[in-house]
Amino acid sequence: MPTVPERVEAARAGTNPTVVCRMPSGWVVLCDMQFLSGYCILIADPVVASLNDLGRAKRAEYLCDMATVGDALLEVTSAYRINYAIAGNSDPYLHAHIVPRYMSEPENLRKGLPWSHPKGEMDTVLFDAERDRALIQQLRWAIEKRL
Repeated sequence: MPTVPERVEAARAGTNPTVVCRMPSGWVVLCDMQFLSGYCILIADPVVASLNDLGRAKRAEYLCDMATVGDALLEVTSAYRINYAIAGNSDPYLHAHIVPRYMSEPENLRKGLPWSHPKGEMDTVLFDAERDRALIQQLRWAIEKRL
């Protein structure tokens, strides 16, 4: 599995197939796991360790970009809400998980964190460049019209 810096380098080189688009603060990519369709990650570029490593203006820019991705997901998916998470515990670089939530999820899982889904279920639907091409294009348009 590529590291965040490797994913950023691939995005810059145009070789990261999960890229949705470039934003002022970084790159929006579809997550490797698409068990919740549209699950995105905003990767900071330049790469930094955490939100706390950014100055006030860059923090605001990053958080605003994160919310913009959420707005786009609400527009192009049937999500009823968006979950946002920045942890960096296992991959110590600034990246935000932007996760659409669906009424079609079982209620006990819908009310928990996205990672409440059983591991086996989370790994059943992975990113597929062909299948996800239309979603990437729709998200790109929805994001770019907000920038």
